[in-house]
Amino acid sequence: MNVSKLKRARRLGGLLAGLGALAATMLMVTGTAMAAQVPPPGGGEGIQPAPLPPAAGGMPGWQIILIAAGAALVAAVLAVLADRARSARRQPAAASGAVSIPAQVSKVR
Repeated sequence: MNVSKLKRARRLGGLLAGLGALAATMLMVTGTAMAAQVPPPGGGEGIQPAPLPPAAGGMPGWQIILIAAGAALVAAVLAVLADRARSARRQPAAASGAVSIPAQVSKVR
């Protein structure tokens, strides 16, 4: 199989995966955004609305720090793995040039 066909297939696969993720996100957000409270049939007379919950204080600071540290650790691990995979694919540049020069010629007098 040709290398350009593999690159094209990988690029197409990435595009399709991105479009699929976008479509799934849009479906989830649209369903939530379009939700509406519909009154019960018959006018709903005599039915009291549900009371709102009291406002909470939010997320504690230590949890936010823990989440941020975990995200930074995951990002660092993924960056190292991506760099190692990329460097393993590359051909060493020094090996191709050093093979053509004989050892006897390269001596300095």
